[in-house]
Amino acid sequence: MTEESVDRDVDQRACPHCGELKHTPRSPELKASVTRRINRAVGQLNGIRAMVEEDRYCGDVLTQLAAVESAVKAISREVMRDHLETCVVERIQAGDTEVTDEVMDLFKKFM
Repeated sequence: MTEESVDRDVDQRACPHCGELKHTPRSPELKASVTRRINRAVGQLNGIRAMVEEDRYCGDVLTQLAAVESAVKAISREVMRDHLETCVVERIQAGDTEVTDEVMDLFKKFM
């Protein structure tokens, strides 16, 4: 692997806003689970789009929207757990207790 390909790989994993990378890579199992769940939610949303285009009953559309919202929340919980178990623990172990502010902000977004 060349230095250029390593840099390109790092650039692709970096946050577009702050440039930070996840120090402990996500496990292949977590990646597969999250990807599978996202694909399922996308499929649900495509189905809901079709329901709207077909003028299906509002109550049925809303029921499906609630289901996809629940699915997305489950994905968020899975990623949050990984974040707490890896990124947050690592930063606290390194002496960075300011990470607790980030965690509180994240919790607020999901409550």
